[in-house]
Amino acid sequence: MKKRNLLFFFLIALGIFGGKALAIEEAKYSILKKDGAFELRKSDTQIVAETMVAGEFKEVGNEGFRRLFRYISGDNRVRQSISMTAPVTQEAGSGKITMTAPVNQEKVGGEWRITFLMPSSYTLQTLPEPLDPKVQIKEVPGRHLAAVTYSGTWSQTRYEEHKALLVEWMAAQGLKPIGEPVWARYNPPFTPWFLRRNEILIPVEAP
Repeated sequence: MKKRNLLFFFLIALGIFGGKALAIEEAKYSILKKDGAFELRKSDTQIVAETMVAGEFKEVGNEGFRRLFRYISGDNRVRQSISMTAPVTQEAGSGKITMTAPVNQEKVGGEWRITFLMPSSYTLQTLPEPLDPKVQIKEVPGRHLAAVTYSGTWSQTRYEEHKALLVEWMAAQGLKPIGEPVWARYNPPFTPWFLRRNEILIPVEAP
């Protein structure tokens, strides 16, 4: 029975996170400069579902993910069908919103801000209202971002190592940070560590 449950979870996760093969929408941006694993980007305006979680680096992502996943799975006030960017099911009294990438984690004061990017087909007016008061819908204006992409595990050690490399690259490029680092993850937990795509993004002043 446990094996069946594990397989069921695996198939559900595969359907959610299956990557470009299942046309999962990703954050949109233009690349202004590329230098190996480093980039200077200009991101488009985005709408996100966000939640604030207090706790340790390695724990808060799971709690935040669960809250946001419940929202996109129907924990909202929608009572009519919603057009999705991928096939989903619809049940009475709720709407389901397709998964996007990445899942972001950012420290704000003493808490962590976890966000899901909402599909571009939605606006602030058309997204359903979350039932959980800890989930909020926000618009993030377009901004310039310094970015580093890396593969591997989701450990805090690897995060800190690559953040330090990004800060060093920014200094060499004369880029001034104007916000906190954002940790972006594009893959589900069962993805082999060497195939994972991870990013650290730091908002910077316009060059």
